[in-house]
Amino acid sequence: MNLANLFRAYDAVIAFRDAARRLKDSSGASKSETSLSPTTAQGIAGQIESRLTNVVVAALKEAFDRDHARLELERAQIEEQRRRAEEALRLELRRQTVDREIGRLRLLAGTALVGWIASISVLFVHQPSMPSRVVLGAGWLLLLGSLGAAFSAQGRVNADRIDKPERADAGALPLWLLIAGLAATAISLLL
Repeated sequence: MNLANLFRAYDAVIAFRDAARRLKDSSGASKSETSLSPTTAQGIAGQIESRLTNVVVAALKEAFDRDHARLELERAQIEEQRRRAEEALRLELRRQTVDREIGRLRLLAGTALVGWIASISVLFVHQPSMPSRVVLGAGWLLLLGSLGAAFSAQGRVNADRIDKPERADAGALPLWLLIAGLAATAISLLL
């Protein structure tokens, strides 16, 4: 809204009103000089004043309507920005969750690989009996299964990063296979 133009219009209305009053006062002082009667002068001044008032009111109404439309547009833009920020925050939280899950799966895969290598070294250092070798072989299979399940889960989590917004814990199977494999390797040492 341009306030300078609004003040100029208001000043013009006041000037016209003052001129109309002076005209009315001077016509009352010298009735013989004017051919217009006082009621006619008041009627003309009143008409001019009412027209100018209508113009000012219309200008104010137009300015307020423009301001209202501008405020509505700004509100819509702010709402859109807020929605975008919430979406970006949700995606960032999802990305961080996926990164943590991938890190956990890599840790499980590394632990399974180290456990498998350690169980191989147990075979060469400790000359196990036949039942111990069977349990150790089962431990190897469980540890290798844990390693494969961890790699498979990493692939699923990477694919789900884009496709599906939410997914349950993908590392449960590798974790349980790792625990069972390490337990079987430890039991093979006792046999």
